[in-house]
Order: sequence, then C-alpha cells, then structure tokens
Amino acid sequence: MKRVLSGMQSSGQLTIGNYIGALRNYVKLQHLHRCYFMVVDMHAITVPQDPAALKEQTESIASLYIAAGLDPSKASIFLQSHVHAHAELGWIMTTLTHMGELERMTQFKDKSEGKDSVGAGLFTYPSLMAADILLYNADLIPVGDDQKQHLELTRDLANRFNNRFGEMFVMPQPYMPEIGARIMSLDDASKKMSKSSPNAGSYIAMLDEPDVIRKKLSRAVTDSGREVKYDLQNKPEVSNLMSIYSHFAEMSLAEIEAKYDGQGYGPFKKDLAEHIVAVLEPIQQRYREIRSSGEIFDILKKGAQEAAEVADQTLLEVKKRMGFVVL
Repeated sequence: MKRVLSGMQSSGQLTIGNYIGALRNYVKLQHLHRCYFMVVDMHAITVPQDPAALKEQTESIASLYIAAGLDPSKASIFLQSHVHAHAELGWIMTTLTHMGELERMTQFKDKSEGKDSVGAGLFTYPSLMAADILLYNADLIPVGDDQKQHLELTRDLANRFNNRFGEMFVMPQPYMPEIGARIMSLDDASKKMSKSSPNAGSYIAMLDEPDVIRKKLSRAVTDSGREVKYDLQNKPEVSNLMSIYSHFAEMSLAEIEAKYDGQGYGPFKKDLAEHIVAVLEPIQQRYREIRSSGEIFDILKKGAQEAAEVADQTLLEVKKRMGFVVL
C-alpha cells in the first residue's frame, strides 16, 4: 500500500476550507492507503502562541479529525510533538537545505511582510515539513496550492540525500482534489480562507453554529450582476461560493448553474448555507461527544506509538548513512 502523510497546524479553528481541501480527502484516503495524519503543533509555534490556546486548539483539531470520519483503526492519528523523530530529522534536513531555497518560499515572504522581527523557525520550517514527510517515506501528500512549493523542496532534499548517502527516500507526490483545493475568503476571493484571519466573517469554522453560518453566507461578498456562473476571471467571488457549494451538495458546477439560472444570488446563498449546516451538524455532535469522553487522548497515544515505529527506524537509517555513531 502507498503511504500518505499530512497534517494541519493547531493555530486557530479549522474552517470549511480545511475540510474541503484536506480533511474530507483524509477520510477517503484512509480506505485506500496506509495513512499517517497528525496535528502539526511544532509548526504552529513558528509564530507566538498562547499556551492555553495552543493546547485547546490542538485537542480540538485532533477531535475534529475523528468527528469528520477518520478511523483510528485505519489511520494513525497523532501529534507531531509526540514523535520525537520529527524534531531530530527536522534539524538534519535543515543542515541539507540551502539559504536561497528558504528565501524563495512564498509563504515566508507573505507571513514576514511588514514585521520588524521574524523568528528563525518561520524561515526554516519548510525543512521540518520535509522531515515530516520523509520520516514515513510517504508516496502521496494531500496539499493545497500554497504548500506545493514546500513539497518541491521536500523532493529536492530527498534527492539531495539520496545522491550523497545512497538511495533511500521515495519522491513524494502531491494529492489535490480537482475543485476547491484552495477555498478563498468570503470577503475577498483574492485571499485564501484562513483560520488565523482576524476577521471571523471571512471564513466559516467547522464549529460555527448554524445561525452563524447562515449569517456569514448572507454577508459573503458577491460580484456585480446576479448570474450564478462559474468564471474565475470575471466572477471570482461567486465562483468561490460555487466551488464550496459543489463540495457540500455534491453537485457539478454545471448543475449548480442550471439550478439557479435566472434566480440571482439570494436563493443560491441561502441554499448554500443549508447544505453546509447539513454536513457540519453531525460532525459537531460527534465532536462534542469526543471532547466530553476524553477518548481523543487514547487515540493520540496509540497513533503516536504506531507512527514512532516507522519514524524511529527511518531516523536510525539516516543517522547510520550520514556517519553518526549509533549505539
């Protein structure tokens, strides 16, 4: 079976963008491949985090993994910080990474723009991300458009290691859905929907109450005119909402266009809200059960043990090949 590795940062609440672009695909992939899904809490601290908030967000995201359909008997679900090999191989990969490669990373440029001081972790974290992937010799990596550059670096580092120390790492490939891999903000379709956005109206969180979801959709920015038509260049706002609709209603873009022909944006946005509520309400109910039972901690412990069995062996082989003294 091919191996799959992916994870989400424990910074902020998961949004429907995370659900469409990643989590829903995790659920599908667990039935087809050997999957490792983590909450990347070590990546989260590349920017300052309140300790109480980091703990809550980490537990919340892990619980949402299960509530959305991940099965601990089919996939290993764990926290990045619970598998120590991530930090150790992360440092090794940092020593193999060139400064110029990190300087070219678009996400670093975006996140550091306008700031007087930027932590070194924000600059070097693509090397840690590469270690995350290579520890499991993962074949497929579910990623959004904004992470493709980091995956390319991972492939470069894997190739660099193989050339210097002998063939060991496979070349990971991106796994992306055809539509909706990059869900955009509700208030500006030129920006990605982000769980860390200071404007709560720009995203729909997976734990938003139904009435909150309805209100956010009613206020979502739309293009001029009233035609519900998928046209990324001329109607980016409506196209973004149609992409969301397509996933939550399981309808094609052509079917959506036909359904709302001549109706305008009002009925379209109201129906979209109801489709999202219908999908999220059962997930929210299961989430509340998981949090109240405390079962998530047993799941994470089991997942970390399973992940460490593979990660520790990879790290040991890396160290041997590089000339470290291994006892």
